[in-house]
Amino acid sequence: MSGFPSGDTRKLVLVRHGRTDWNLAKRAQGHTDIPLDEVGHAQAQAMAPFVAALRPSRIWSSDLVRASQTAAYVAALTGVTVEVDARLREYSVGERSGLTRVEFQERFPREYAAWLAEDETCLVPGAESTADVLARMVPALRSFLAALGPGEVGVVVTHGACLRAAMLELIGLPLSADAAFATMGNCTWSTVQEAEFGGRLRVAAYNEGVPAHDFASGDEVG
Repeated sequence: MSGFPSGDTRKLVLVRHGRTDWNLAKRAQGHTDIPLDEVGHAQAQAMAPFVAALRPSRIWSSDLVRASQTAAYVAALTGVTVEVDARLREYSVGERSGLTRVEFQERFPREYAAWLAEDETCLVPGAESTADVLARMVPALRSFLAALGPGEVGVVVTHGACLRAAMLELIGLPLSADAAFATMGNCTWSTVQEAEFGGRLRVAAYNEGVPAHDFASGDEVG
């Protein structure tokens, strides 16, 4: 990816969806298609003018309804059509879907212990590994960036856990660096952009939100 002169660098604005009932109840969502709750809609409506002000030329969204509902608020203010892409889905959590952390520990004690130790050799049945998620997320994000013209901005509405992992991969940091980054709140946004020369990517903003608005996050896989 070749570099652009200053002012012509391409940017992706990475947005986490608004709150859902399962976020509030701290239930793992994964691929379960839970819509925004009332607060989630309010968060998305509050976030949209700030992201729309960045004048995106493209908007991409996960096909899960909590993301597509969030993206619709930005689309309504920009006139840009939302392009849905299933590669932007959250981690599949398999049989952990719908469980609180306490329920996860009770039902799958061995897998829970492995999860705490960040050991992905012992996953809940049906769950994706980080490698699985990165294999779909990172090519998607790279293709979106490549589709932008010089100086253009693209918005990507997706999910917290997969987004943090993919962002680290994009900027060339190991997954162990995840501990240095705060959990992404509902309807917060982060920006990655090309460096002015050389085409490397850097984080230009992280976990930004509307001032004085509640962006509390529920579950870490949602």
